[in-house]
Amino acid sequence: MRLILLGPPGAGKGTQAQRLVEKHGIPQLSTGDMLRAAVKAGTEVGKRAKAVMDSGQLVSDEIVNQIVSERIDEPDCRRGFILDGFPRTVPQAEALTSMLAEKGQKLDAVIELKVDESALLKRMEKRVADTLAAGGQTRADDNPESFKKRLDEYRQKTAPLSAYYAGTGELRTIDGMADIDVVTAEVEGILHRGDRAESVA
Repeated sequence: MRLILLGPPGAGKGTQAQRLVEKHGIPQLSTGDMLRAAVKAGTEVGKRAKAVMDSGQLVSDEIVNQIVSERIDEPDCRRGFILDGFPRTVPQAEALTSMLAEKGQKLDAVIELKVDESALLKRMEKRVADTLAAGGQTRADDNPESFKKRLDEYRQKTAPLSAYYAGTGELRTIDGMADIDVVTAEVEGILHRGDRAESVA
């Protein structure tokens, strides 16, 4: 089961990914975690990534793609994986398609959580207000201005992935504003339909 979850910040991707990890026993692969692990392990590509990061530069697509490629060759990914934060752009998506094809693999589904951005903003504001009212602390970027910037960045860079995966026939969309359990049930429905289609083929 090889999946990508798409959706803007606050859409609930993290919650759904965690439920899939627990139910299916497949790892959630975060770009940041993969980078840090490669650097810590001192792999060849990890050393290249460290040199770039130490110089204050952004790690190139070529390095990120190689780190992802090596990570999904690990034993815990044999039954599948959930990609988190990768691909972020259409060129990365194209590289992933080629990468998987070379390994004789393909994605089982790309699931996009569709959300109403103004409702998301209100949800975030309420969460911050509730946290502060309870005497808790919020993250530095948990404010409307930062959240709007993250939404803008998502629209510009990552949202075009929807069109790319719609073109490949892999995209499935779900109402991300629905109750968490309803979203989970819809995700499982998509995966089971895919399983049945593969078993008949």
